[in-house]
Amino acid sequence: MELPPALYLPDGAGFTATALTIGPWDVGLQHAGPPAALLLREAERASGIEGGQTVRLAYDIFAPVPVGPVRLRSSIVRPGRRIELVETVLDAGDGRPLMRLSAWRMRTREGGEVTPQPHPAPRGPEESRAEAAAFFTTEVAYHRALDWRFAEGSFNSPGAATAWTRPECELVAGEPMTPLQHLLVMTDAASGISAELDWTRATFANVDLVVALHRPPAAGWLGMAATTVLGGSGAAQCTAVLFDAEGPIGRSSQSLFVEPRSPA
Repeated sequence: MELPPALYLPDGAGFTATALTIGPWDVGLQHAGPPAALLLREAERASGIEGGQTVRLAYDIFAPVPVGPVRLRSSIVRPGRRIELVETVLDAGDGRPLMRLSAWRMRTREGGEVTPQPHPAPRGPEESRAEAAAFFTTEVAYHRALDWRFAEGSFNSPGAATAWTRPECELVAGEPMTPLQHLLVMTDAASGISAELDWTRATFANVDLVVALHRPPAAGWLGMAATTVLGGSGAAQCTAVLFDAEGPIGRSSQSLFVEPRSPA
């Protein structure tokens, strides 16, 4: 199987999404993971803190992002030499916001205290099971952008899951994918690997994604231990512990809008 080299191709002042961004609900719409990473890339480029670390990323998903051209714009909401807030907005070229990122960034320093924590994964990536998601309707889509290894649970059965990933492509053609970009491509799939409902009978798309990090991810395999809880009223919440080979790096949360699928 021949895959595109990247999730996005540079296109003038913006980017064009490749088939690797296709999400599970509609072949014309992107999975939110790739545009989340693209928004992060833009926010870090706009940052005034050179070499700083991004510690919280709050995404609002106003509408699905089509598979096609996208444009981004950034502004510094709260400037500072030590702490800043960067806002980045993505649209499809018509100016209508589809996703928005609010990112807090901080100056780094060496020699700080570290709280020891147990590793969330019961086994490493080499001992975990390789698996591809069965619910995507096209062979080349988002699930092929990462190499998935499951330490617990599965893409294809309900319940909590713990999975490792590594990139199979670049974010933007011609650029290595950074560890934080990799983390964002992966993390929006937390609600997918821990789904509690049958994909053929219900939709459970997220309206937001919040990632809080106590340290930056290291290069190499990254993972998440994800759980989804249904609220019984059309809402659900997915939370995940995020980790690299050394241990936990932070947490994520997603608010899910749950609806029955219409009969075909």
